[in-house]
Amino acid sequence: MSNNQDFELNQVFNIKGKVALVTGGGSGIGLMCTQALAVNGAKVYIVGRTDEKLERVVETHGKDIQGEIVPITGDVTDQKGVEQLVKEISNREKHLDILINNAGIAPGKASTHVKTAEELSKSLFNQTSPEEWSSIHTTNVAGPYLMSTAFLPLLQKGSEAQHGWSSTIINITSISGMVRISQGHFSYNASKAAAIHLNKMLAAEIADVGLKIRVNAIAPGVFPSEMTTQDSDEAQKSQMEKERKGDLPSGRPGNDRDMAGAVLFAVCNQYLNGQNFAVDGGYLISTGT
Repeated sequence: MSNNQDFELNQVFNIKGKVALVTGGGSGIGLMCTQALAVNGAKVYIVGRTDEKLERVVETHGKDIQGEIVPITGDVTDQKGVEQLVKEISNREKHLDILINNAGIAPGKASTHVKTAEELSKSLFNQTSPEEWSSIHTTNVAGPYLMSTAFLPLLQKGSEAQHGWSSTIINITSISGMVRISQGHFSYNASKAAAIHLNKMLAAEIADVGLKIRVNAIAPGVFPSEMTTQDSDEAQKSQMEKERKGDLPSGRPGNDRDMAGAVLFAVCNQYLNGQNFAVDGGYLISTGT
């Protein structure tokens, strides 16, 4: 039976002292995840390809917080690069408690607002390539697979070291992998649908082996990021006009706190496993799946 103290926020969402790794943690949703964890007491390693970008996060967002933000340059789409990340974290930490696979890319959009078969063919066929599909699949699907499987031993050690805690993998998917429309980028939506199924398979196979590692996914709707706005400011933050998304039930795009709440829920709820849940301002109920 639980005491009243067990229901306090600092107990329900207690991540003090946890060790986390966030890919693509330098901007956008990855930075939102990083801040949510580090501000509340976790030591967060952020991985990206650009030293300057990662260092700017530490300088801008890593001061006067309970936890810590530590930059590591790396490539999560390369098998040797992932092995190097595992080696580096292993040299610094006894275990890993939280892995967030956020790094992702998207292509430019093709128009589907046409009237003839010829126009649709030209728009969809001519504005893509097999290389585009391969690149997007490598980053959005193979990357999370490589990271998740490579870090299993360190994650399992995290579960074994702390009674009542199960280490967690969180894959950042997208509502784009859940809707029936293409949104102008077939390759991206197909990759996110694959990422959602990958999440389900990883959760099932890891549980079947008996490992105490939870695997869940957050499917964001419209959030400001370099992917959606094509730019960010000096604090690595992107801005999005509220009016652009007035058609959503929420009446606005998602913000940092919306994502922080989802991340802390997925990290801390020890009874959540194998799920992909949307944080989308009602996009799915207005668009349909």
